Amino acid sequence: MCRSADGSVLLTRGSDAGAFPGVWSLPGGGIDHGEHPDDTVVREFAEETGHAVRITGVRTVLADLARLPDDSIEHTDRILYDVEVTGGTLRHEAVGTSDLAEWVTPADVAARPLLPFTAGALGVAFDAAFDSAGLAFDSAGLAFDAAPTPERPGRVQRFGAYAHATDPDGRILLTRIAAGYPGGGMWHLAGGGTDFGETPEQALARELYEETSQRGRITGLIGVSHRYDPSALGPEGVPLDWHTIRVVYHVTVGEPTVAAVTEAAGGSTAEAAWFTPEQAGDLPLTELARDALSRSG
Repeated sequence: MCRSADGSVLLTRGSDAGAFPGVWSLPGGGIDHGEHPDDTVVREFAEETGHAVRITGVRTVLADLARLPDDSIEHTDRILYDVEVTGGTLRHEAVGTSDLAEWVTPADVAARPLLPFTAGALGVAFDAAFDSAGLAFDSAGLAFDAAPTPERPGRVQRFGAYAHATDPDGRILLTRIAAGYPGGGMWHLAGGGTDFGETPEQALARELYEETSQRGRITGLIGVSHRYDPSALGPEGVPLDWHTIRVVYHVTVGEPTVAAVTEAAGGSTAEAAWFTPEQAGDLPLTELARDALSRSG
């Protein structure tokens, strides 16, 4: 989301090379393997509009399903940033999935055919007439590009949602990673990958209960990060070229119970427990858990 002083928003139009030609969207695109999401939005913005930008905040995280022209269903997890222009000159993308870039006034936005997530971000009612082209959108995993072998790690990219969960007494909820998984034996935030068709919030609620037996309420978005490990070892020692994009929420568990793992045996979580901040500071913590606890003091 990039706005000018008069309130206009910078939008790009889908080209014939993309899935939705003629439809307008916020600038952006897919995260390359191993790339931080922050770097992705800066790179994609420059490619599609000619402008260099600076991130000023994370607006929201969401997901949607789309029926593509070949009748397949695509799940997309999206991170929406606020950015401001720091340089460059407005231009159209020469070869790519967009063919126009324009500053669109608030009065003109609703007259454009918009992708649903863009319409929602701009406060424009989604026009069901857009579905007349045979496309269906609904609000709402793991993505392997090849089967892994000992000689060639499988490239894996995962989008996950995690909870910095606390109770009314200020205790912190953590999970211990099972042996045989990356980070085995370390204490981690509850959470995990989004399933097909899930929003990040739905995935987090499911993972929180499966890993800790707790139910909580999301009270804020802490931030977005990633981890790239091209030589990770998965279950049974299978090599993985591993890239995970992670969204961390603050979650309040108003009525805590004894933490216990409810998912089937053999999963990635060995145990779950509540800790005081002092106790948590003495644990072997994953980088994600350390960062979340550090941000909260």
